[in-house]
Amino acid sequence: MIYFDNAATSHPKPPQVFAEMGRFLKERGGNPGRSGHRMATGAEATLRECRTALAEFFGVSDPDRVIFCLNATDALNLALRGFLRVGDHVVSTVLEHNSVNRPLYELSRSRGVAVDHAPVDADGAWRTADLLAALRPESRLVAVTHCSNVLGVLCPVEELAEELRQRAPEVLLLVDASQTAGLVDIRLDTMRVDLLAAPGHKGLLGPPGTGFLLLGDRVDPDRLSPLRTGGTGGDSSTPDQPRELPYLLEAGTPNTIGVAGLLASLRFVQASGPEALLAHERKILGILIEGLARDPRFRLYGTHDIDRKAGVLSVTIAGLDSTEAAA
Repeated sequence: MIYFDNAATSHPKPPQVFAEMGRFLKERGGNPGRSGHRMATGAEATLRECRTALAEFFGVSDPDRVIFCLNATDALNLALRGFLRVGDHVVSTVLEHNSVNRPLYELSRSRGVAVDHAPVDADGAWRTADLLAALRPESRLVAVTHCSNVLGVLCPVEELAEELRQRAPEVLLLVDASQTAGLVDIRLDTMRVDLLAAPGHKGLLGPPGTGFLLLGDRVDPDRLSPLRTGGTGGDSSTPDQPRELPYLLEAGTPNTIGVAGLLASLRFVQASGPEALLAHERKILGILIEGLARDPRFRLYGTHDIDRKAGVLSVTIAGLDSTEAAA
């Protein structure tokens, strides 16, 4: 089988992922923080190990600022709904996935959050200057994709982060890294990103149902509201959700088996080297672009410069509706 659907989820997963998930269920399948027996404390240890590994991999200062989520959509909703207030203004782009567009649309209706969408250039990337030009006094957040799931062009996040801190230091930067986490070198401490949402099941090669939101040092936990409240496995004596991280934003029994698989896949990615994985994707992408570009029936979208792309390519075929072509 030749699998072309990695923008949706990666396949196949490393064998270590299957092995670790099976071992976890057998040896550590308790409920973390809820009990004191060996399996429960083992499950808590797995959460801590993965949280720490992700913090080190992505340059997060405190592992408690790694918030486990269901997927990137869940993480983006947590960032947008948890951070934005009535009357706030957001600058985004026309490249965004519905995981950003739909929460922003709902917030515009329910909280009066104003949204501006910056355009893209001929190569398929947003421009820093356009995003900065859209800022207002009431702007609180810039929300952008690192790489579109349609056009696959890497966007200048580091440039935007630097310019944004100089131009409007009170505005935070949220990055959707759904197509880049695990493939492109991303570190919050050097890129100066404030919030980063990513899935565990794409470039990181982990199981479905995993994702996370990373909080930079400038993010005040008191500014964030949880999407859900409930049990945390910690202090249950008050009706209030605990204010400390990560428990403020993680209620209910976590996807421990998914986190165990994610920890195994993260170790595989680290051992393989993200740069080697990206080079492999770009090699395949280059072969695909070269072959399709010779056929006049195909129209390719976005830049053909593979050094500016992740492993995503969109095409249309003359005479075929896109739905029919996909089928």
